[in-house]
Amino acid sequence: MNKVITTERIPVKLWLDDIEDGALDQAKQLANLPFAYHHIALMPDCHLGYGMPIGGVMATNNVIVPNAVGVDIGCGMCAVKTSLNIQATDKEFIKLVMGTVRNNIPIGFQHHKEEQQWNGFNNAPDNEIINQELESAMKQIGTLGGGNHFLEIQKDEYDNIWFMIHSGSRNIGLKLAKHYNQVATELCQRWFSNIPEIKGEDGLAFLPMNDKLGVEYLEVMKFACDFAYANRQKMMFKIMEIIKNLTSKHKGINVSFDEPINIHHNYANLENHFGKNVWVHRKGATSARLNEIGIIPGSQGTASYIVRGLNNPDSFMSCSHGAGRKMGRKQAQKQLVLADEIKRLDDAGVVHSVRNVEDLDEAAGAYKDIDTVMKNQTDLVEIVTTLKPVAVIKA
Repeated sequence: MNKVITTERIPVKLWLDDIEDGALDQAKQLANLPFAYHHIALMPDCHLGYGMPIGGVMATNNVIVPNAVGVDIGCGMCAVKTSLNIQATDKEFIKLVMGTVRNNIPIGFQHHKEEQQWNGFNNAPDNEIINQELESAMKQIGTLGGGNHFLEIQKDEYDNIWFMIHSGSRNIGLKLAKHYNQVATELCQRWFSNIPEIKGEDGLAFLPMNDKLGVEYLEVMKFACDFAYANRQKMMFKIMEIIKNLTSKHKGINVSFDEPINIHHNYANLENHFGKNVWVHRKGATSARLNEIGIIPGSQGTASYIVRGLNNPDSFMSCSHGAGRKMGRKQAQKQLVLADEIKRLDDAGVVHSVRNVEDLDEAAGAYKDIDTVMKNQTDLVEIVTTLKPVAVIKA
């Protein structure tokens, strides 16, 4: 831990020194919420978000705050280790794999033309928003989406090839998040709740868990998390199939795969901390219980990490979910130099698609230094595997 702020109702504990003023102000607002419990924890990738900073962890007494879960409910990571060694590949083969992946996994606003199968659709909650979005969701499951989502080929310290995915619950998660934030806002205004900034997308409106609306939100949040998990799983299984087929055809190699690691970093969960059952909100934060395996991706062109949790109670047994932004998207497009960012990736030998100024919003220069982020959380996780990028597809 780097610092503790004690000026608010409850302390704010920070695992970073370079926090922007806006994110710190948001954390102080959280610390003054009447239902916030024990302290607020800010992970080393923390930066400004909607209502609650991304990279923030908040425990609450008997309420859930939709904006403290985030708009991409269940967003997270999936990674798989293959038996394929980097020495058995070449740049043209890597490009072939990535091109085939791009042709088979819809990216951005694209979706499948046909409905995809998932058992969760059969057990979906009877909910107005889910019912409205279910038909679209059946074509969006197994797709990457936009923003900072990505597909990446990586190599570990022993030159074994890995594949990593960052994606979430697509449009259905977004619609649920916005709807229940609005529901919570209307309830809090009706009750004259004395909490800051309860209006709009930056609001901190809450839903009580002893009320049917709180229970309803929990049910749909879990559905969105399950959808996001299945979304990453479907993409990973498709990638495994592609790699298996291409290596057999072009290299004469039979590839095997370890069990995929698949985790969330946007959700709320009932947990026991400091002797009490509380709702832990992780918004851009990863669970790091004792020996729990997690994934901390770097920015485009930098290292990512497979980690093991150390069970630190001060972080509510959490760690960072990535490197964390240091520039907004428009700021990055205005301030970063395209030639420099391309050179950074080319020098690292990474197959990439950074071509235009518009691509700079997800360039490495827009993010914090992952080495510093990892150094700031040695009391939260230990590194199991270091992964270096080989090729990346950004949404």
